[in-house]
Amino acid sequence: MAKCEICGKTTVFGHNRSFSQRATNRAFYPNLQRVTVYENGQRVQKTLCTKCIRTMAKLPKE
Repeated sequence: MAKCEICGKTTVFGHNRSFSQRATNRAFYPNLQRVTVYENGQRVQKTLCTKCIRTMAKLPKE
């Protein structure tokens, strides 16, 4: 399933709205990327949203 492993962000459902205001179903997908991160000195592949990737880049290195 498409889900961020840190924040849990996943697909959200809503509606397309036409000019006549007819509502049709649609999905809003998170921008998920497969990245390699270091966890306890080990390289691990995780599925993260881009917001979490940006936040991790801003954190000071341990």
